[in-house]
Amino acid sequence: MLRTLFLLFLLIISAIGGSSYWIYKNYLTKPLPMFEDLRYVVKPNTNLRQITIDLMDRELMNYPTALAWISLARFQKRAHLIKAGEYLIQVGTTPQQMLEIMISGKIISHKLTIPEGWTFKQILTAIRGHPEIIQTLGNADNKAIMAAIGHPNMYPEGRFYPDTYHFTTNTTDVMILKRSYKMMEKVLAEVWKQRKENFLLKTPYEVLILASIVEKETAAVEERPLIAGVFIRRLKEKMLLQTDPTVIYALGENFDGNLRRKDLKINNPYNTYKYKGLPPTPIAMPGKAALEATVNPTGGEALYFVAKGGGKHYFSVTLKEHECAVIEFQIKNKNLQRYRSRCKKYPNCFACS
Repeated sequence: MLRTLFLLFLLIISAIGGSSYWIYKNYLTKPLPMFEDLRYVVKPNTNLRQITIDLMDRELMNYPTALAWISLARFQKRAHLIKAGEYLIQVGTTPQQMLEIMISGKIISHKLTIPEGWTFKQILTAIRGHPEIIQTLGNADNKAIMAAIGHPNMYPEGRFYPDTYHFTTNTTDVMILKRSYKMMEKVLAEVWKQRKENFLLKTPYEVLILASIVEKETAAVEERPLIAGVFIRRLKEKMLLQTDPTVIYALGENFDGNLRRKDLKINNPYNTYKYKGLPPTPIAMPGKAALEATVNPTGGEALYFVAKGGGKHYFSVTLKEHECAVIEFQIKNKNLQRYRSRCKKYPNCFACS
């Protein structure tokens, strides 16, 4: 009698095992009925049952597959491990693999890159044109935008840190701007601590302003401390900064890519050929290298610099040397001869050698 009962028990266990294997083989290891990759969003606080119903509504699972899928998750005691987010479910994925994907938390990550030297207007254009960022600001002006991110009555230029920002689905424009603003505050505070005793600039905001000019003047990292040094010495000497990027910023949409002599005479507080000291605000978003260069400028006596090609500059101590450098590097070859007589009166002028 006992032997018969034991044999019957073994038959039942075998039947259950065989049935389980058959279900596993036929419902959990066959690809989902998909003809293209799917971006599937698991919303926060969504449970396994709700996900399963949604998959059935999308006709990605039939009832037996859904039942087997739920049973697998519960048998493994992992149903509660499914994480919210957006997942890429590729063609050929099986129900078992989809469960592993959702438990792994490997959600789709989008990104937005804000290059160094961009203006706030360029940032807004990039955000508004990003297909994965939820737009809540519409065509709000700068004042309304700054109020929306919690910093009312603050001018936005220079306040956002240039970097690559990774984000998940359901991220809004306000969330991106808040992150970038907070990062600039953090980096600027760290850089401000690096300043030396008796540093000329009095506030972090002044550093932000000058760093934005340094950022626009050169892309060569090694030259930024040199250029910052020139500007610091000019400020000390009460000289005009005379930097083209501030004039270009003042011209705004009127700038056509060609800076003319008449542009240097415009009556605008950002025109550093006309107004002494720093402009009223930053003119772009400086990166960390430009910020660090500004608080750690290179010493020396140079008061001038001119672009000499290849992204590099020639630095001069005297105005005479600077004028020679302008002739050498800026005047076109066909006009160089007419400047020879003017240049020859300067001793050791390399433009005439």
